[in-house]
Amino acid sequence: MNDVAGSPGAELIKASDLFVKCLEAEGVEYIFGVPGEENADMMMSLIDSKIRFILTRHEQGAAFMADVYGRLTGKAGVCLSTLGPGATNLVTGLADANMDRGPVVAIIGQASTKRLHKESHQNMDAIAMMRPISKWAQSIIDPDAVPEIVRKAFKLAEAEKPGVTVIELPEDIADRQTVGAPLHVYRTRRPAADHKAILQAVEVIVSGRNPMILAGNGALRKRAAQQLRRLAHKAGIPVFNTFMGKGAMKRSDPHNLFTIGLQARDYANRAMEDADVIIAVGYDLVEYAPERWNPKRDKKIVHIDFLPAEVDSHYTVAVDVVGDIADALWQINIALERDYDDKLPLNDIDKWQKLRAQIQADHASEKDDTAFPVKPQKILWDVREAMGPHDILLSDVGAHKMWISRYYPAEEPNTVLISNGFCSMGFALPGAIGAKLACPDRKVLAICGDAGFLMNVQDLETAVRLKLNVVIMVWADGEYGLIKWKQQNEFGRHFKLDFGNPDWELLAQAFGCWGRTVRKAGELPGVLKEAFAQPGPALIGVPVDYAENLKLTKKLGSIVMNV
Repeated sequence: MNDVAGSPGAELIKASDLFVKCLEAEGVEYIFGVPGEENADMMMSLIDSKIRFILTRHEQGAAFMADVYGRLTGKAGVCLSTLGPGATNLVTGLADANMDRGPVVAIIGQASTKRLHKESHQNMDAIAMMRPISKWAQSIIDPDAVPEIVRKAFKLAEAEKPGVTVIELPEDIADRQTVGAPLHVYRTRRPAADHKAILQAVEVIVSGRNPMILAGNGALRKRAAQQLRRLAHKAGIPVFNTFMGKGAMKRSDPHNLFTIGLQARDYANRAMEDADVIIAVGYDLVEYAPERWNPKRDKKIVHIDFLPAEVDSHYTVAVDVVGDIADALWQINIALERDYDDKLPLNDIDKWQKLRAQIQADHASEKDDTAFPVKPQKILWDVREAMGPHDILLSDVGAHKMWISRYYPAEEPNTVLISNGFCSMGFALPGAIGAKLACPDRKVLAICGDAGFLMNVQDLETAVRLKLNVVIMVWADGEYGLIKWKQQNEFGRHFKLDFGNPDWELLAQAFGCWGRTVRKAGELPGVLKEAFAQPGPALIGVPVDYAENLKLTKKLGSIVMNV
């Protein structure tokens, strides 16, 4: 026996029972998944647990649910599968969570250790498969190690930068007796940034002729947004957010110049051309390649993040501020107050208000449009009007994601959740279930394309069974719209990408939920109101006019910026 056997409260116990007790000690509320024969012991142990098992209709959906739950709570979401095809079905959802910094612990079943060394039914090296898409993956080969492995999995999944850890529990190990107890769960304080790096960062910020802030994914975690807003106000610096940094600044804040990230020369790209200093806060290179916003490599970059800057020829930093983001920003704010109080704000934010008004006018340009099919801009105006500042919108992957990223401003952190780094279609519907369980008092809306929606449509039944009022809006064009858009932009033509769609109202009826198809532009506000009043899930089909895609491409090629 290892040292766990001598831990306070240690007792003779079945390994699967001990495993569940360890999960309880970690504060796990839900496990999302599809069980199998090889984790039957685990499921029996869960029967008497306070942890609620959410039976899903596909393992990929379970991983997306855990991802979103983890992003919203900061606690690792947990998903479960059996071995073989169950584990392979988890892969896309886990890879998505890992790249988008969602804390997730995945529990996978495995065959008996007595047959892992040879060719046998559904036997594969799942841990080797999981390693490239996770922070840590480990098989339990000794039941005595259960407390240590579970504690390590949660600690690593939730540590900055958060991501995925995987625990494999072979069926014969789960059934063994052991002596042990859960390890104590303690809080790990994140290290503060080096004081010399802080002073260097302040020097660069103060010396900047035209500094700008780029807020990324990390700016939304661990209370960093509060200090980011404080810095923007003290220094008079405009803020651009990546797709995943939405909500770092309130949409009403005059320092907010909205979103950067489209693969074209938008307002943000045009403005950033004139920047001499970029303060990158919680920015992951996977969010938007630095080559897009620093093509000449002429900007001084202050990198503020939990980890050192990634190496990239277009992201050579002047100062690498490594540590807790909120604390680093707090230190910078304190230094500005101490040494430059009589000069604050350092810059005049008023000079950016013409550009801000121009962007806002663009957002509102089609709000009264009555054309049908409905223009993307009109849909998103109505959606923003229907959603409160803390309500949650989830975007699937497709052409609609580009429109949401540009035309849907956020008020608060973590109110717009997007699959961005890995760009996994099928994310939004199951993700909405995870969001509603994490935040039951908020409205939750998933916007999907008709292609992405049907990739995980089966978990609409899960939402019905759980009686969750999640609203799923499907933008219907009968094509792989984003692929068509990109092919047209690059080649001037596109491959045949059209497909058929079901009747959305009949589909909803078949699943036992409320459904409507929008038949004219003016109907959408009322349909949204009715959908959010349902006792369970609601499905809205909206025919969308994607002729606007190429119009947007042309517009982005001829942006004239008002400053």
